[in-house]
Amino acid sequence: MEVMIALRLPRDAASVPVIRRMLNAALVAIGVEPRIRDDIQLMLAEACSNVIRHADDSVEYAMEAEVSEDQCVLKVADDGCGLPDDALSPACGLAEGGRGIQIMRALADGMRVADLPHKGLSVRLEKTLHFAPDAPGERLHTVSANGRSPS
Repeated sequence: MEVMIALRLPRDAASVPVIRRMLNAALVAIGVEPRIRDDIQLMLAEACSNVIRHADDSVEYAMEAEVSEDQCVLKVADDGCGLPDDALSPACGLAEGGRGIQIMRALADGMRVADLPHKGLSVRLEKTLHFAPDAPGERLHTVSANGRSPS
């Protein structure tokens, strides 16, 4: 089983809840546990919010979500000016912002940031999926390449 969602969106805050709802609906349909869905939605929201807040040179951004077997991979990319030098450092004390990268890092099982100054930024987030008992995703990921369930 493979689920793929790919969108190009305007750099507008209204796009974030739309993306979250679309991805959550797909994860619910295949039976991903609520705690894992919540983590994925928060990671996605943080990545998209960072684009909206910081990718000043970018008019739109891309989001891809791929669910394959027991893993979800999110990719959020823009064509803005890249990260400021201190963006990957932990936020200070009572700072109002600057925690998005740390939140994503804490929730993700894997995270990669590709920063190409003046050409954009790409964030890749990976999360291992856990399914509810007898969920469609659990049953469908055991189907072999020839379409037969293992015995």
